Amino acid sequence: MTTTDLAPLLESFIHELLALDPVVATAAGLHDHDGRWPDMTDAGRAERLTFLDRWEATLRAVPPEPLDADGRVDRDLVLDEIAARRFDETELREHSWDPLSWVYLMGGGIFPLLAREFAPLADRLASVAGRLEGLDALVGAAEASLVGDAGRPVSRFHTEVAIRQLPGIVDLVDEAESAGREAAGDPAVAAVRPRLTAAAASARARLDRFRAHLESVVLPASEGEGRLGPDLYALKLRHTFRSPMSPDAIRERAAREQGAVHAEMVRLAREAWPAWVPDRPLPDPTAPGADAETVRAVLDAVGAAHPSGEAILAYCRSELEGIEAFVRDLDLVGLPDDPLAIEWTPRFLRSLAGAMFDPPGPLDVGQRSYYYITPVPDDWTPDQVASYLREHNDRTLRIITIHEAVPGHYLQLMASNRCPSLPRAVLGSGVFAEGWAVYVTQVMVDAGYGGNDPAFLLSHWKYYLRAVANALLDVGIHVDGMTREEAMRLMVDGAFQEESEAAKKWDRARLTSTQLSTYFVGSIGMWDLEREVRARAAIASGDPRGAAAVPEPRVVGGYGATPGFVYREHLEEVLRHGTPPVPLLRRMVLGEAS
Repeated sequence: MTTTDLAPLLESFIHELLALDPVVATAAGLHDHDGRWPDMTDAGRAERLTFLDRWEATLRAVPPEPLDADGRVDRDLVLDEIAARRFDETELREHSWDPLSWVYLMGGGIFPLLAREFAPLADRLASVAGRLEGLDALVGAAEASLVGDAGRPVSRFHTEVAIRQLPGIVDLVDEAESAGREAAGDPAVAAVRPRLTAAAASARARLDRFRAHLESVVLPASEGEGRLGPDLYALKLRHTFRSPMSPDAIRERAAREQGAVHAEMVRLAREAWPAWVPDRPLPDPTAPGADAETVRAVLDAVGAAHPSGEAILAYCRSELEGIEAFVRDLDLVGLPDDPLAIEWTPRFLRSLAGAMFDPPGPLDVGQRSYYYITPVPDDWTPDQVASYLREHNDRTLRIITIHEAVPGHYLQLMASNRCPSLPRAVLGSGVFAEGWAVYVTQVMVDAGYGGNDPAFLLSHWKYYLRAVANALLDVGIHVDGMTREEAMRLMVDGAFQEESEAAKKWDRARLTSTQLSTYFVGSIGMWDLEREVRARAAIASGDPRGAAAVPEPRVVGGYGATPGFVYREHLEEVLRHGTPPVPLLRRMVLGEAS
């Protein structure tokens, strides 16, 4: 079998996969199944496992030798995906102990139908009605599943958060009805409204009963925080990174990087001190704790410059224009022209992060992307609000906008959506995506963005240090039993985060697993790849220093010019391969053997 023969086979796998998982199909931009939910009963899981077994046997029967490099990568990518999905169904089994995963499933099934204009409103509201009509069966499956699994009880913390976030699903039901009312003059919308109204009423009642079930049945029987423990975490880590990366390896490299970043931040803080803390003498560098005091004092002064909570969206929209102009002026990388909106995070997603990016699927050509920012919670105290705004100061919001939009997630995922390989576009790796966004922010700094502002550079390294701390936090919580006190000390003392930001991250780290490691590990993978490309370019250029023309970095990046290396060529070579796991990206960029 050649690669030409393999491509339609893999497309058949993708389409069958999406038929079994209609919510993922909607996210990917395949709308044939928009009115349905996945079958989350035991029978549905058995059907999916049979599907995985059949396709694994089919693809293992395809010899890799006749395939070209792209074909071998796509075959291996799908086999890895099959293994990861089997792990989710048979070993991780979050559906049995994580009520929040059900809330995310519901939100992911309704929200894109309202947010993306891929079809006339009447058609999308009909699909919403179909999913609301199917909510009774879905919630019934949730109630039957949420009884714990093999010695793992339902997580009390996940249950508490699910109860708090469930009203966000009701908000989506209300939004659908509101959209129907506002467009009632459209005959097609008017025709679907009676069905939508009935489905919405039924859905609200079912969601209310689900909330009562969580409160009266699931919560009293729940316990703990859903920490995976060393063995299950290590297994999940291998599937997340698609490599034999171990918790010990992550911990060791992150700790080493933490020390290097600290040293750079101390250097920058001393340089910035006269401008930002002019009324105090610089602490004696030989005194205990002086370095941390110096960095914290400058960061506190920098954090005082921030927009109001209500003005954050407008600020980020304005800053994005300047960031794009910088990229164009330097010809750093080509920019997409796909539509992008900067909006508040939908309520049902607000426990996940302070900012996030939501792209259209690769099959939803021309649809809008969303860069979401989570607003200040309404129930916070004035001190919490002030802490949040110091953390989201002027400079940090610029860094976040680079990370989430240009040249970060928005640029990368729009390029990925154009990848001719359907598996690499649809089965995107979060390690690649998050690693790219962290990595390319440093590329911007190396290119001179913010280079005349030590306060910006200090804020940048603080943001990068957050990625390092994320990895230490992820491993610490799920492997080492890290306590809240230890976690807060890591984030506040070790990574200079505000108390409010650290508290939200403590919650997020207990609600997720392995995801917080993707930022650091993915970015290091990107830097290791760039260093190898630079070394090969220097050798090919004939430079007498050979690979030694690429210096050892003090921290990540900062290589300076390398003979034969052109940033735009390298960045666009990385981007053109979709969003594969980093080990497969290396094979495509470097031509390494399987």
